[in-house]
Amino acid sequence: MSIKSNIDYVNELKGAAAEKSGRKAEDVLLVAVTKLHTPAEINEAIDAGVTDIGENKVQEIMKKYDEVKPVRWHLIGHLQTNKVKYIIDKVCMIHSVDSLHLAKEIDKRAAQSGLTMDILIQVNSAMDEKKFGITTDETDLLIKDISEQCPNVRIRGLMCIAPYEDDVDMARPYFAAVKKIYDKYAAQKTERVDFKYLSMGMTNDFQVAVEEGSNLIRVGTAIFGYRDYRQEEK
Repeated sequence: MSIKSNIDYVNELKGAAAEKSGRKAEDVLLVAVTKLHTPAEINEAIDAGVTDIGENKVQEIMKKYDEVKPVRWHLIGHLQTNKVKYIIDKVCMIHSVDSLHLAKEIDKRAAQSGLTMDILIQVNSAMDEKKFGITTDETDLLIKDISEQCPNVRIRGLMCIAPYEDDVDMARPYFAAVKKIYDKYAAQKTERVDFKYLSMGMTNDFQVAVEEGSNLIRVGTAIFGYRDYRQEEK
């Protein structure tokens, strides 16, 4: 199948899941994950209607940025503080903030560039040792600290990566726990804490995530096919 056909199918599944949760397909943003895929493939996806793409690594954004058609870039992978400066003026949102230390570096670089950077707080609701993110219990304090100490950062919501399960329904409690936190902050918006995005769900589990309230899904394999990890830079 072509990239366009794959995107159409993902959108169809997304719409069905959104309907189950009382929403419409357009209420859920599709971010196409382009890790290890070529600018030509990314441009094909953009031609097929993709408006937002997500990269895991700063190096890949830098390598592809000038060859990709106009699109909104998201940094969705773990971000080291010493690499913030390279992408601060290239991405529209950073999904993977899990410490005040990182948020302060983003704030500093955003101030130097004269902008406000949108971020998501990464919540590891499953307390999976293999994944980054803070626990649900730590979320309130981190949001408070960032909002008080980082004037050039705006917290737009939360991000969650559920453990991979063959039975995707096993992920529901992890998504539901993050949705509960999201709802609390979405109801009390301020200038620096303005929740709009609940980034949950990837190729394996995005339908369940949408059913549980996600309004942003990060899908790569279902669009582009399996990646050739031999190409990945170590």
